[in-house]
Amino acid sequence: MWLRCGCAASLRVLASPLRVLGLRRCNTAAFMPESTGFGGVSGRSGLQEFSVSSSESFWAAVARHRLSWIRPFTAVQDCDLSRGRIRWFEGGKLNVSVNCLDRHVHTCPDRVALMWERDEKGSEVRYTYRELLEMTCRVGNLLRRHGVKKGDCVTIYMPTCPLAVASMLACARIGAAHNVVFAGFSAEALAERIRDAQSSTVITVNQGIRGGKILELKKTVDTAVQSCPTVQQVFVAMRTDSPVAMTARDIAMEEEMLKEDVVCEPAAMNSEDTLFLLYTSGSTGKPKGLVHTQAGYLLYAALTHRYVFNYHDGDVFGCVADIGWITGHSYGVYGPLANGGTTVLFESTPVYPDPGRYWDMVERLQINQFYGAPTAIRLLLKFGDEWVNKYDRSSLKTLGSVGEPINTEAWEWYYRVVGEERCPVVDTWWQTETGGICIAPRPSDPDAEIVPGMAMRPFFGIKPALMDTEGKVISGNDASGALCLAQPWPGMARTIHNDHQRFMETYCQPYPGYFFTGDGAYRSVEGYYQITGRLDDVINVSGHRIGTAEIEDAVNQCPAVAESAVIGYSHDIKGQAVFAFVVLKKNVDVEEADLSRQLNGIVSEKIAKYACPDFIQFVQRLPKTRSGKIMRRVLRKVVELDLDSLGDLSTLDDPAAVQEIIQGHRDTSMKST
Repeated sequence: MWLRCGCAASLRVLASPLRVLGLRRCNTAAFMPESTGFGGVSGRSGLQEFSVSSSESFWAAVARHRLSWIRPFTAVQDCDLSRGRIRWFEGGKLNVSVNCLDRHVHTCPDRVALMWERDEKGSEVRYTYRELLEMTCRVGNLLRRHGVKKGDCVTIYMPTCPLAVASMLACARIGAAHNVVFAGFSAEALAERIRDAQSSTVITVNQGIRGGKILELKKTVDTAVQSCPTVQQVFVAMRTDSPVAMTARDIAMEEEMLKEDVVCEPAAMNSEDTLFLLYTSGSTGKPKGLVHTQAGYLLYAALTHRYVFNYHDGDVFGCVADIGWITGHSYGVYGPLANGGTTVLFESTPVYPDPGRYWDMVERLQINQFYGAPTAIRLLLKFGDEWVNKYDRSSLKTLGSVGEPINTEAWEWYYRVVGEERCPVVDTWWQTETGGICIAPRPSDPDAEIVPGMAMRPFFGIKPALMDTEGKVISGNDASGALCLAQPWPGMARTIHNDHQRFMETYCQPYPGYFFTGDGAYRSVEGYYQITGRLDDVINVSGHRIGTAEIEDAVNQCPAVAESAVIGYSHDIKGQAVFAFVVLKKNVDVEEADLSRQLNGIVSEKIAKYACPDFIQFVQRLPKTRSGKIMRRVLRKVVELDLDSLGDLSTLDDPAAVQEIIQGHRDTSMKST
């Protein structure tokens, strides 16, 4: 059975070459063995330049060396961004599950592949590569026996757990695509994704557990499939001991798995066959089913995992993202497993049963690389240093940040307190669309600086470009613009499922010949990149364009502030004005009027007077998704008093936060601070 008992400072940081991934000029081949064929290229900057200027040579060498092929590819790439055509490693055949499991079972079958940190503290369960392969094969055979075939799409609605990983890999093994839906989404949101993916098969659990709370996932699926005529069968696994009502379409998963063989013949997949769909929010409100394919995605996830985090054999990689998001796909599952690594699956929350949960886990599991979201870091900062210092974190070597720009105060706390000023903090920028990390401080030369709050350096094969409002490339440094990527890379999404025209309109047509990310960025005098926020999160105040992330970073530097969210709202004179929602740290005793003046002073000093909030509302908490993203769209509707358009709030971590903010907004008169 899959659920067995477990065993039981805005300063610039110069990183130690003993602790971070560096490239000494004389040791480039040890760093990247493929570089011996790159004609004398040396150093990180040399590798970066070669990967962009000789893209085909770089990616061909890396793909041949790092993936196991059933049949070698005959063409490296066939890409034309202006037409939305993206194809890599054509002619090649491989199987992703073989690359993630079988080849490691041949060399190190008893190496731990998964450490499942269950919601119940201290009850982790470990799976070796051999055990994970056997579970994957049983699931693959089960799916095949029930009619799932190559090219089908299986929807997975499960908490972060080993069986969810095995289900993803089983789909890859038999040639089916998977569509993992975050297990916090409502029945309506789940149904919409099932229908768009045209799934006939759903995999779920009876109940989920998160933060000590029971989640009725099977009931959610039951409601969802009522409006999904394509669904023929639902596999139900048991996360808890509580029985659930089973219908004619439901299949007891573990019971049926026991009937299956532990050997499952892997399908030979073309490089450009679909590996998975993953839905992300769109500006129209209709989720976009982004399509990622086999070889290019896996290669890019593995390479970024290895080099951004300085991952080595024997390390324990702790990505705390849910598998329902791209971070969980790329750095919880595919990247680490392709590299033969040990990856942590985190089922709980940062504050359950107390705010020391992450750091207790780091000590217990001896985690070497920790990858989390800025919103969680800011939340934990609010509880003070004692919850961190209570635990031994000497195993940590690298700290990562993902999901949104990290503000300077949170960065410095992460570096100083959590990492004890010895672990580099890699603030990573990427998206569901990019498949993997595109801009990050590492890899870099051993003496290279890290600037707090900046993603900084493009990864191998990535060529950023900043565009002005006329659609022209901005060539100089110390400049801001729309962030585009000037050439394709293997990990990027290929299309939007059943809607390539929307893919073209969203990513390829705004700046023809470039991939438009939808983000704004600043390129410093030194040539480093800083993400300034979504371009739809840019406020235009009296003709001055300012990113919400930039204002939030300034507000969050106030010692009394835990976190903030900034939006723009209509203003009769200025066009748009700035509205800030501010959460204070615990035990802060200060008059709100005094604090408002202090915050405006900070923003005026850090940015400019025009960026100062016109209105500040102090709140207990911000509305967030369960993955930790602040729902600024909801805040904007509250400020605009458009409460009938709030939309589905069931995906929020705590919908009650919205009602508190609405009430606070009503109780406070809209007057300038």
